Amino acid sequence: MFLSVFDIFKIGIGPSSSHTMGPMVAAQRFLSTAAGASLPRTGRLTVTLHGSLAFTGKGHGTDRAVILGLAGETPQTMDPDRVDEVLRQMAERGSVVVADDFMVAFNPARDVIFDFGPALKGHANGMVFRILDDDSNTLIAETYFSIGGGFVQTEAERAASVAASKTEKPSVNVPYPFRTAAEMLEMGKRSGLTIVEMKRANEVVSQTHEELDAHLDHIWAAMRDCMNRGLRQTGTLPGGLKVKRRAAEIYAKLGEEKGNNAIQPHQLMDWLSVYAMAVNEENAAGGKVVTAPTNGAAGVIPATIRYYLDHCLGADQQGIRTFLLAAAAIGGLIKHNASISGAEVGCQGEVGSASAMASAGLCAALGGTNEQVENAAEIALEHHLGMTCDPVGGLVQVPCIERNAFGAVKAVTAASLALRGDGTHFVPLDTCVETMRQTGLDMNERYKETSTGGLAVNVVEC
Repeated sequence: MFLSVFDIFKIGIGPSSSHTMGPMVAAQRFLSTAAGASLPRTGRLTVTLHGSLAFTGKGHGTDRAVILGLAGETPQTMDPDRVDEVLRQMAERGSVVVADDFMVAFNPARDVIFDFGPALKGHANGMVFRILDDDSNTLIAETYFSIGGGFVQTEAERAASVAASKTEKPSVNVPYPFRTAAEMLEMGKRSGLTIVEMKRANEVVSQTHEELDAHLDHIWAAMRDCMNRGLRQTGTLPGGLKVKRRAAEIYAKLGEEKGNNAIQPHQLMDWLSVYAMAVNEENAAGGKVVTAPTNGAAGVIPATIRYYLDHCLGADQQGIRTFLLAAAAIGGLIKHNASISGAEVGCQGEVGSASAMASAGLCAALGGTNEQVENAAEIALEHHLGMTCDPVGGLVQVPCIERNAFGAVKAVTAASLALRGDGTHFVPLDTCVETMRQTGLDMNERYKETSTGGLAVNVVEC
């Protein structure tokens, strides 16, 4: 099994990797499929959103994302400041360009359909794209699933990946194709390499070390820029809940307290928290973010890296690269063996996974052994087990923004605990990941990003 660090960390726009970035990608894929099919040069395009995409689609901007994708925009290149203009143009035009000589009717207000019935069988985040003829007969249709972190699969791809996960043999395309944490540790013992060295060896199969470092630096720069924007912006977040941005105000107060002899020792956690909140306020506003491993959990890893840079002895750029590679190794294991989708397993799969990744990254950057890195990830994930996904108003704001701050605090705590030990611990990471998967299967659908349970129904929207 091999999942690249750049599959885990993808640059896109908020507020959701599964509900915003994924549907944009799916829309583009459908247009590409339709362009290659032999179809009459007429018809109408419709998109039906199912499951969590329907229940929280409005709050997550899923309908807007689909329209942007049909307009030819990509999550990586979309300028958040142009979103409203592109949506206006699509509404006025009333059509979608499938190919140079092929245009179909598309009325965004009518043709993006929210189906609040049962979710599709393949995944909680399902959507069906269709081109209909003038008599409403289906000319071509494709079902897509947005499986978290911006990843998208067709119905056939989803079925194949589920089947492969049960029988998959190690890939021969990379030198260290570990599928589990146990395999990762065993390969490390046999090779005498660290987790990061094995991950780097896998990555440079398709690129040079210099290219890998440049791409890692680019990912961190995007995370840093998002954080810095969040630390400057004030006002109210969009969506109707009237949630106030707090990061800039807290950051300013912390800055004023520098050098004060009366500072409480736990102020360090305030710095860590404000870094995470800044990122997720930007995400909630639809800004540029990096999936880490998702948008909803995008603040945990950047905040922990900023903590490493600002507060840890010996921190440097190479340490950031080490952090990202170790984090991606853990994220790949979790995605392969469980899920990073809140709609599939709840927020344990998003913030829980992000915290595990961040703790592993910090532990590796601070010189932890392979066993300590695995231990750090397990500690962080274990103490997120059972966490629900119940966003108020279907928006990635409450409790999501603060939840990232706590995920970062847990990550630092987990790394510190692991570094104080020798890597020996009671619960293996693989067992914890499997427990998260089972917990997600058992979790009531109301608590898996449908906004039909938990805080989402008990908090009065103002």
